[in-house]
Parts: sequence; C-alpha cells; structure tokens
Amino acid sequence: MNTPASLRVENVPARQTPARALLVVLHGLGDSSQGWSWLPGELRLPWLEYDLVDAPDPYYGGYSWYDLPGDAGPGVRRSRELLSRWIDGRIAAGYPPERIGILGFSQGCLMTFDVGWRVRQRLGALVGISGYIHDPATLLRELGPEARRVPALFTHGTQDPVVPMMPVRAQAQALKEAGLDLEWREFPKAHTVAGEAEISVIRDFLTRHLGG
Repeated sequence: MNTPASLRVENVPARQTPARALLVVLHGLGDSSQGWSWLPGELRLPWLEYDLVDAPDPYYGGYSWYDLPGDAGPGVRRSRELLSRWIDGRIAAGYPPERIGILGFSQGCLMTFDVGWRVRQRLGALVGISGYIHDPATLLRELGPEARRVPALFTHGTQDPVVPMMPVRAQAQALKEAGLDLEWREFPKAHTVAGEAEISVIRDFLTRHLGG
C-alpha cells in the first residue's frame, strides 16, 4: 500500500473483524516498518488494525523522518504533511477520527505529537516513546481545535543516552500546563522499549481510549 507521495505503509489487519480501531505506527531513525512488525503480537489487542509506516528518506538501510544532525524543521514539516494526508485519507475512507491512534518511537515519537495535536479532528489516542517535542512554542500556537481533548501517553527512559530524559520531562510538564491531556511515564531503560512493563502500560492506555 502506497500513498501518492513518498510514504510506504504496511497494513496489518485486526484479527477480529470488523476492526474497532486503527493504530498508525511510526519508527525511529534508521529503522523501518519491519522493525515494528512485532508490535501487534505483543500488544495482543485483536480488535486493533495497524498501519506500519516507513519514513520518506532513506537512511543507512532504513529510513528517516527528518535530518539528524542538522535542521530538523524542513523534514518535520514535510513528514507532517505526508502523515496528515495519510490520516485524512483513512478518515475519508470511513475510519472515525476518534478510532484512530498514532504511536511512535524516537523520531516517530516526535512526529506522533507533531502531527496528532495538529489534526483538525479529535484523534483517539497518541503514544510517544523515547522522543521529544519539536519546537513546543510553535506547536502550542498551531494546535488543532480539538487537541486538548486528545488523550496522549508519553513514555521515556531514565537511562536514555540518546534522548536524555530530563529536558523532555520539562517539555511534557509545560505541555500539560498548557492544557493538553498528557500522561507522562518513566521507566528504568535506555533508548528502547522496556519489555512487558512498558507494553502493558501502552496496552491499557490503548484499550481505554480506542477499545470501547
């Protein structure tokens, strides 16, 4: 499955049909959709359909959502437009926006919040893992009209050497103070997913907000 412009998407149907919700999954730097093919099996949510998305830029055998190092802004804006178009297409095809979630890791975490809080309709859930917020001041100025009603989960590692946690914790606190519905969770982990301990938190969050 391909969009007209630069995104390749691998769809994983729900085990139960019809699906009750859709989760758009965004990988990290140098990874691909295949790097997250394990997620449906670990989440064990048979009612959930998945779109595993490849970022548009080749990067050492994988893909990238934006330049790193360098100025992330142009790539973030380009990827935001592509992802927003993809989500708009899924809504136009019949998915209620409140039944669509986005989950992303590292660069994909940044894109999850960058896109999810700007979408004009209220999405059902946002999950960001081990990333950070790009240009929080501009994001807050450009929030979609329903952004403060979108439930969001932000997880991070206390031992992350790639994206140190403390500055991101401060970003998350500022976003909560601005009225966003954001849940912050810390795990004793590096730049990775903390196994079932973290997966169970994500599973419960998705069940609460997409599974009803």
